[in-house]
Amino acid sequence: MSTVTEITTDEDFHQHVNSLPNTALLVISFHTPWAAPCAQMSTILSTLASSYPPQSPLAISFISLNAESLPDISESFDVTAVPFLVLQQNSKVLEIVSGSDAGKVRGAVEKWAGKSGNTGKLGLPPQLEAVPRMEEEERNGASGVVNGTQATKDLSQYAPGGNDPSTAPEMSSTQAQKEELDKRLGELVKAAPVMLFMKGTPSTPQCGFSRQLVGILREKGVRYGFFNILADEEVRQGLKVWADWPTFPQLWVGGELVGGLDIVKEELNSDPEFFKDYAVGKGKGGMAAPDAQIRPADEPT
Repeated sequence: MSTVTEITTDEDFHQHVNSLPNTALLVISFHTPWAAPCAQMSTILSTLASSYPPQSPLAISFISLNAESLPDISESFDVTAVPFLVLQQNSKVLEIVSGSDAGKVRGAVEKWAGKSGNTGKLGLPPQLEAVPRMEEEERNGASGVVNGTQATKDLSQYAPGGNDPSTAPEMSSTQAQKEELDKRLGELVKAAPVMLFMKGTPSTPQCGFSRQLVGILREKGVRYGFFNILADEEVRQGLKVWADWPTFPQLWVGGELVGGLDIVKEELNSDPEFFKDYAVGKGKGGMAAPDAQIRPADEPT
């Protein structure tokens, strides 16, 4: 069975690529040690690779490399977030998958390499087809038994009677917490005209992408507020959903999401004066006033 080869140097990468037949599919996985989804991607790829037996000549090869340890290679593929998967053949990029969605990864590999023939046994589990809850209830009766348990009654036509309570049920604690978090996030993204949600702090970034974005803001002379999402898991997870943006760093300008490192670079490429209204002087950028440096909720002031 095939395995995932870890590449540690530029020389090893180019040597590996050059050794492949022109017809071979190369699956390149970019990862970093600090990103939890990369561990999931590693498991996905190892499992998927094991479902493809070695062939001669080689038909498919899986390699993995640290995006921060090999920045030249990462930049050549425009890697600005991890996990990041590149499928290429004969030095031509065929498809890119960002994130650790097992279905997307498997679909991309099978699209270009074909099914291994044993993906249900050795590879990733096949997609399951769920039966919609409504269909199952219709077969068993809206107030009957489903899978041995009492089904929920259909109350769509329910009208309150004289003996029913006169007040509506109290808001659940979960809903109240969500509304409180949404309100907090809305305030955080507007805490400074330019807000950076990053891993670590500007003086000690905890990921290469955050470090690059801090460097861009400093080089452009932008004053900005920041929030260390590693210190507040509630904000870290909540902002992904609230902003509909699954990765960090995130840059917000005027309370509106710009995006991550790749989007910021694209904005600057199309408009070099993108930060003009927020700049204090080239190379003089940095953290805004102390009150814009937001502390996590549980961090003492």
